[in-house]
Amino acid sequence: MRENENIIYGRNPVLEAINSGREIEKIYVSKNAKGNISKIIKSARDKNIIVSTADNVTLDKMSGNGNHQGIVALCSLYKYCDVEDILEYASEKGEKPFILLLDGITDTHNFGAIIRTAEAFSAHGIVIPKRRSAVVNSTVVKTSAGATEYMKIAKVSNINTAINNLKKQGVWIVGSSVDAKEDFSNVDYDQPIAIVIGSEGEGISELVKKNCDYLVKIPMMGNMNSLNASVAASIFMYEVVRQRLGKA
Repeated sequence: MRENENIIYGRNPVLEAINSGREIEKIYVSKNAKGNISKIIKSARDKNIIVSTADNVTLDKMSGNGNHQGIVALCSLYKYCDVEDILEYASEKGEKPFILLLDGITDTHNFGAIIRTAEAFSAHGIVIPKRRSAVVNSTVVKTSAGATEYMKIAKVSNINTAINNLKKQGVWIVGSSVDAKEDFSNVDYDQPIAIVIGSEGEGISELVKKNCDYLVKIPMMGNMNSLNASVAASIFMYEVVRQRLGKA
């Protein structure tokens, strides 16, 4: 049974959703669940679906007090693609890949704003991790002003693996870091490029930094030493377009 378009509850419905390949963001299991629940959990984890425990009050609320049998699945409102789809899209357009990698962007408003700007500047796609990331939900769709309908977004199990795979295919990785010494405008963006934007609080992770080809910063001249993640992403995207149009 479904309470709304992105909630599925009950053991058989959830298991069928997993087996059918439905895009599932996360599965919530009651702390007190018994019986064949372990089979469902194994099926979910085999497909790299995140499984978390929750109390029955939370599950009751999510299911609208339906007979959830100790399990609720939160399904995606959006059909994610693969990173290869983004690269193929760039190739079909005869353009050098222009990709955004979001490392730890959990704020839905920031995510939506980034999607909106990425679509406006014709980025080929966005890559997000399955964990520690906002997902495309109704808030993101609204904040993006509907740009989610036109933007390819890939969700990956490991952002560093995705970075290394992109590098093997000739894509240069540019990481945004307030601690970097290099000015972001000194990079040549007229080449296959992927820009990494981290969270406002923590920035990009240390391992991601190590995997970047360039670590750069946006110069600050005021009292503040950092920008909102979506604003920083917008400045980087503008620079990519500015350089590419200038060389066209």
